[in-house]
Amino acid sequence: MGSLWMLVAGLLFACMSALVKYSAPHFSSNELVFYRSFFGLLIVYLMLRRQRVSLRTRHWRGHMWRGLSGTLAMMLFFYCIAVLPLATAITLNYTSSLFLSALTVLVLKEKFHAPLSSSLVIGFAGIILLLHPTLAQDQLAPGLLGLVSGLLAGIALMNLRQLGVLGESGMRVVFYFNLIATLGSGAWMLQYPPHRVTFDTLPPLVAIGACATFAQLAMTRAYRTGQTLVVGSLAYSTIVFSAMFGLLFWQELLTPAAWFGIALIIVSGMLSLRLSPHPSELKK
Repeated sequence: MGSLWMLVAGLLFACMSALVKYSAPHFSSNELVFYRSFFGLLIVYLMLRRQRVSLRTRHWRGHMWRGLSGTLAMMLFFYCIAVLPLATAITLNYTSSLFLSALTVLVLKEKFHAPLSSSLVIGFAGIILLLHPTLAQDQLAPGLLGLVSGLLAGIALMNLRQLGVLGESGMRVVFYFNLIATLGSGAWMLQYPPHRVTFDTLPPLVAIGACATFAQLAMTRAYRTGQTLVVGSLAYSTIVFSAMFGLLFWQELLTPAAWFGIALIIVSGMLSLRLSPHPSELKK
């Protein structure tokens, strides 16, 4: 039953992405990252105060690397949401699991064994199929940036796993990520004149932060109470929900080749979760 919290997280992440796409005509991707992080920071801080969780930590370096890589990944991800079909942008960002598997093996200095290597090859074949339609639309650059966002998200996930092995509180990890993302995106945003926030555009901005924060908390609960492989597989429900939102609100239709590429990426991600080294080994 605990694994089903990942479906809640998947729906909330898809809602966040749809709200980002809806707000993209009014704000830059940097501004959207700032508002998503700022409102998320407020929500998490209030929850920490209510639960009396301390903000003290001895793992500043881990939080810093997690925050910086995650912030850059989110900036690129939000940009891709604005210019690519919603399902395509999210699938490219979800290649993070493939990069995470490769990075984990490199960190542990182990050899790629045949099953894991095959799963990664399947995943990157799916990436080629998914990017192929963007070539015809002169959107290769955004597609490649989406792939970079997946790489950076994979690095952030590896840092997140390391913090978990060190015993860092999930709520504290979310707080410091939002704090670093708020400061980083805010500093970047101030280099340009910000767009005006109105009564019409404010509710979606608050909703972006709320959806992202509660999605992270639901995901954390799913991993704590559910089966890891089931939860990891259900994480890809975000792609399905996003495809539905893209079709419903923006009439986005993907080609059969793109859908086949998405399927390969999902299968590859599920296999890599099963075949990659155990997260606890990152402590070594």
